[in-house]
Amino acid sequence: MPESLRELAAHIEVRRPGDVLATEVAFGELTVTVTPSGLVDFVEFLRTDATCRFSSLVDITAVDWPQRPARFDVVYHFLSMYQNHRIRVKAAVRDDELVPSITSVHPSANWFEREVFDMFGILFSGHPDLRRILTDYGFRGYPLRKDFPTTGHVELRYDEAEKRCVYEPVKLVQDYRQFDFLSPWEGAHGQLPGDEKKA
Repeated sequence: MPESLRELAAHIEVRRPGDVLATEVAFGELTVTVTPSGLVDFVEFLRTDATCRFSSLVDITAVDWPQRPARFDVVYHFLSMYQNHRIRVKAAVRDDELVPSITSVHPSANWFEREVFDMFGILFSGHPDLRRILTDYGFRGYPLRKDFPTTGHVELRYDEAEKRCVYEPVKLVQDYRQFDFLSPWEGAHGQLPGDEKKA
């Protein structure tokens, strides 16, 4: 399989030299890094080229690298049922950069792009309906960014007196505690998992 993936990578590099920045075969998978500007044409090529025929969009996600100038990798996974291949396509984008929507090539990208927008705050130009899909419309922030607080900003609860859901700022109910990580089963007879941690 890796040899066929290397051949596929070479074919893609020859056919799309202006779009491909790098290719890598690792762990039995082909990853192609491309320029964001040529993304739509590149995805169309992957779908229609006789050697590729990546007709199924499996997923779109992102990875946050806060220390990089191009903070995000937008990651696409495609499947060719005709060639029995999978491919990962990555494009590095800045925080303020628009990523072209691929909904014109793969209509199923609609909800995937909305999810990436909702979780990471990445904007897709040309998307037909780019709005939040997993969080509330008034939600503040982007939960999968690495600088998003693990507690969030607000919490939601049902208020019985008002008969509605209310949002409140997050309040931690206890101070930070130091855990000793001893077995919760101290005093039990016999050796239990975790007892070896006892000091």
